[in-house]
Amino acid sequence: MTQIKIGMIGGSGLYEMKGLEDTTEHALDTPYGTPSDKILTGTLAGVPVAFLARHGRGHRLLPGEVPYRANIHALKQLGVKYLLSFSAVGSLQEEMAPLDLVIPDQYIDMTKKRASTFFGDGIVAHVSMAQPVCPGLAGLLSQAVKQAAPEAALHQGGTYLCIEGPQFSSLAESNWYRSMNASVIGMTNMPEAKLALEAQMAYASLAMVTDYDCWHPREANVTTELAIANLMKNAERAQTIAARVIALIQTNMPESAAHSVLNHSLVTPPETMNPEQRQLVELLMA
Repeated sequence: MTQIKIGMIGGSGLYEMKGLEDTTEHALDTPYGTPSDKILTGTLAGVPVAFLARHGRGHRLLPGEVPYRANIHALKQLGVKYLLSFSAVGSLQEEMAPLDLVIPDQYIDMTKKRASTFFGDGIVAHVSMAQPVCPGLAGLLSQAVKQAAPEAALHQGGTYLCIEGPQFSSLAESNWYRSMNASVIGMTNMPEAKLALEAQMAYASLAMVTDYDCWHPREANVTTELAIANLMKNAERAQTIAARVIALIQTNMPESAAHSVLNHSLVTPPETMNPEQRQLVELLMA
């Protein structure tokens, strides 16, 4: 199977990648079950890329039902080393308005029920999440936004707070999250970012603001209708940005600390692992 270095995960409203040519669907299996959907590979502006709809085509999966480990494992099987995530978020800050774009560089994980590691069951590793986003990849994403969508209000950096969902926040929760100095709120980047790092992938996310959650005294509380309406306004812009950032990655292939993170995070000696454990570790470290 041809190794594809660039992967993309599309969130709400981004279920396919326009312009993808010479496409092939991959129904991959993993030790964690099947991914959210078949992974689509092809070329975008001549660059090989793998695309996965996070919620499945047709939006069939709640955020807590997304098989995050299977998704990342399957993309790793294809050879992905650079992973771009596209997500809808609510804003927790006045200056981050609906239709703005944010490239987070930090995360707060408030999820409760999601498997968040490939390790355990005889394998111990402790990966540092001090820098969950690859600065080089985030920089190329920022550059792509400025080139492909110069009219967009872009916020470079910020903290993405991830909740379990599927309900939106209560007013008390929304104000609490603001007190943490979080920038945006969503339901899907965790444990996705953690697992991408464990799989030695450089990771960056483009968060597309759809609403002000429910904390804002003068703006409407978030509803599914409001979020989707604003998200669809950003969908075409996201497609254009995606094509540009993929071209930039192909040209630059930035060095990333993520690509060797397990060299100093794995505790269990490989020689003590059984064949199944070694197979997993070898895949993650490839």
